[in-house]
Amino acid sequence: MMHISILVPESSVIQAIADPQYLFNTINQFYTMSGRNPLFVVELVGVKKEVSLNSGCYKVRTDKQIKDLGKTDLIIIPALFGNMTDALAQNKPLIPWIQQQYANGAEVASLCVGAFLLAATGLVNYKKCSTHWGFSNELKELFPEVNVVDGKIVTEESRIFSSGGANSYWNLLLHLVEKYTDRPTAILAAKYFAIDIDRDSQAAFAMFKGQKNHTDAVIRKSQEFIEKNVQEKLSVDELADMASMGRRSFERRFKHATNHTVLEYIHRVKVESAKRSFENSRKNISEVMQEIGYNDTKAFRIIFKKTTGLTPAEYKNKYNKHAVAGF
Repeated sequence: MMHISILVPESSVIQAIADPQYLFNTINQFYTMSGRNPLFVVELVGVKKEVSLNSGCYKVRTDKQIKDLGKTDLIIIPALFGNMTDALAQNKPLIPWIQQQYANGAEVASLCVGAFLLAATGLVNYKKCSTHWGFSNELKELFPEVNVVDGKIVTEESRIFSSGGANSYWNLLLHLVEKYTDRPTAILAAKYFAIDIDRDSQAAFAMFKGQKNHTDAVIRKSQEFIEKNVQEKLSVDELADMASMGRRSFERRFKHATNHTVLEYIHRVKVESAKRSFENSRKNISEVMQEIGYNDTKAFRIIFKKTTGLTPAEYKNKYNKHAVAGF
């Protein structure tokens, strides 16, 4: 039988512990009901016998402490909660154990912002890693060696798995079910838990706020100008002139401060404005497009879909109950 160890870290999200436990035990039930032997031994594992979560509202009893567990096949790292730096400091004892188990052949999967604890092990240095879209910049800053894949729901590389934010970790859990069982079992689980299987992007849920947690006042001023003039057709040269800098120097400083090129930032701001209009107004797609400075319908469609994973019409129909197809 395959041994699955679901970690119970300090400052973790209880749902991200309970859900994988529920899922893999349910798969065992599926197998038992069909006359087959269960596949998984599912255990909650931690440093202590009992971990207090959510300011003491919940107490989770572990099945085993890491000092008593010799070998496991899969480690699941649940989402953490609160300040990530503090959470990592609290869970430092788990890091060498995860590293050792991986060296012994275990696979490792992080759910949502459990990616921070995964990254702290060094196991995803120069490898792909997903996390909640709202924490990707922070993960990049704390762990610059990690290849953070923006918007991706499931990543897999070298026996290491990671997922996007919040409920999208269910897609990683279903991915693991399919890997360890088969496609029909994964589909059965998806139907049982009412999960949209094979969803591979969290882009439609992401809200772009811009990376302003930096000390470059000149670049921050440029960001604010872009955000206040979303209707204008802004150019890199124009913004560089306003910042009294050469284009190449401006582009280099902008990318260093924001993790985006200037053009990427402009497009993201405009698309974010378009998304809000699609969600909250009765404007058609042509009106919204022109409102944010686009005249080329094809170019707008391409940029919008690249950013959100949906066409403008699909996004409008998905999020606006009064949606009327444009164009």
